Amino acid sequence: MAIKATGRGSYQRTRLTRYGFPRGYLMRQKKVQGFQTGDMVRAVVPTGTKAGTWLGRVAVRKTGSFNIQTSSGAIQGISHRHCVLTQRADGYGYHIQPNRRKEEGDRRNESR
Repeated sequence: MAIKATGRGSYQRTRLTRYGFPRGYLMRQKKVQGFQTGDMVRAVVPTGTKAGTWLGRVAVRKTGSFNIQTSSGAIQGISHRHCVLTQRADGYGYHIQPNRRKEEGDRRNESR
């Protein structure tokens, strides 16, 4: 399992340029439909081009259409209605890595 520190969000609601001028605005609230960026969710999408079961970290949007970061990549535009919370955001990102196998050359040398 790989663990990465991601933080718990920011109070700052405006991104700034290097000169200090506003460059876009962030959402005024951190939670949308009971979800917060960083939560681990399971989304079961029954129909459409994104049909399937997705498990990963959610990034919320004000519209209720979320992005889910899975081990295979990001899935964009998943409705909050399809998402079920599996773990609240605690400031860390979790990812399960597959076991790495030793190379064939190492195995042959071990058997001797």
